[in-house]
Amino acid sequence: MSALNTDLYELTMAAGYFLAGKTADVATFELSVRRLPRNRNFLVAAGLEQAVEYLLDLHFEADEIDYLRSLKQFQQTPPEFFEFLRGLRFTGDLFAMPEGTPVFPGEPLLIVRGPLVEAQLAETYLLSTMAFQTTIASKATRMVAAAEDRMVVEFGSRRAHSPGAGVLAGRAAYLAGCSGTSNTETGMRFGVPVFGTAAHSWTMAFPSEEESFRALQRLLGESTVFLIDTYDTLEGARLATRMGPPVWGVRLDSGDLVALSREVRRILDAGGLKEAKIFATNDLDEYRIAELVNAGAPIDAFGVGTQLATSGDAPSVAAIYKLVELRIGESLHYTVKLSEEKSTLPAAKQVYRYADRDVISLYNECNKEFTGEPLIRPVIIKGELLEPLPSATSIRSYAVQAIDALPAELRSLEDSAPYPVDMSQRLNALAEDVRGELLLAR
Repeated sequence: MSALNTDLYELTMAAGYFLAGKTADVATFELSVRRLPRNRNFLVAAGLEQAVEYLLDLHFEADEIDYLRSLKQFQQTPPEFFEFLRGLRFTGDLFAMPEGTPVFPGEPLLIVRGPLVEAQLAETYLLSTMAFQTTIASKATRMVAAAEDRMVVEFGSRRAHSPGAGVLAGRAAYLAGCSGTSNTETGMRFGVPVFGTAAHSWTMAFPSEEESFRALQRLLGESTVFLIDTYDTLEGARLATRMGPPVWGVRLDSGDLVALSREVRRILDAGGLKEAKIFATNDLDEYRIAELVNAGAPIDAFGVGTQLATSGDAPSVAAIYKLVELRIGESLHYTVKLSEEKSTLPAAKQVYRYADRDVISLYNECNKEFTGEPLIRPVIIKGELLEPLPSATSIRSYAVQAIDALPAELRSLEDSAPYPVDMSQRLNALAEDVRGELLLAR
């Protein structure tokens, strides 16, 4: 991935830091979310694997440096800065919540500590990958909750905002509890189960629906899913029974899914296909899934596209990446932002999770003072990965357990009272001291 995949001002600031002699300063940045999007009681952290890959690979190619030299913004920049970029690598530390962890506003998803230029340059990419995948994972967990014990498959690559977004949407959805994705690149890269049926064009490409069904069954065997609503849904179901096994199931993609699924289930059972599953698609979201489940529709699995791959009702989160500490030589300076509605807290932090609340503390507070589970853990130290990252399947198992441990009202599709997130006394006191010093210095 290119180091130029960033905002220009990250690079101009890097040049400015270099000219100011601040390359040895050690900065600590925190990535968090200011507030929950609408219709969300919590978020699910995702994207850490891509964040790690970016930091471990951070470097500038020769042609990228040549491009920067050509920009008018760098015409006053001395050549020594570009030589500095040639040798730049990430040599700092990364601390983060594990992927799949439920997270609340103000809690750091990750903490980057390293030389100021290195930590600053990472801002854009880290915000992009963490915010996007967290958004999709948070939407996916609502789909999974609505479906109760039924499968939910991410089907949204063709509606995602780019091919790359489609790949990562499939990954994020799986981490949060979906059964798999339709995106085969996601399957290959991350070991996510892949699912697929056939399009209406398959049926229309044959002289008859029966011939299309036979050809599909010869191809897929036990994985066969007949798309039965190209012409007449109930006749399609009857044709599926005449095909007989092997077959995984049938797909409904239009019409009254409650009424049709009942009729199709009756036809399949009567025709000897009691084990065949009914797979439903058609512009689904968590509310529509909940309606179908509550109506008792005999649907075994849901394929969700647009609303999942784009998080249609809340397509972004208010993610921020803010400087909280700066070490200049032997002196440590705590930094805060005081602007109205966008203020921040100083110092690197830890989050402790209890059964009924979270506590945000200073990272260096003694763990003996807190009996909750510490959520932020070291991932990279001095530019080296501490241990291999978990597989997507392991993350999914962890996420399902972590989400299930939340209070039931938070897992509802309805808005609940905010989950309590407290600050430790020492963090509160430090924040007041730093703000007071800044106000006096103005």
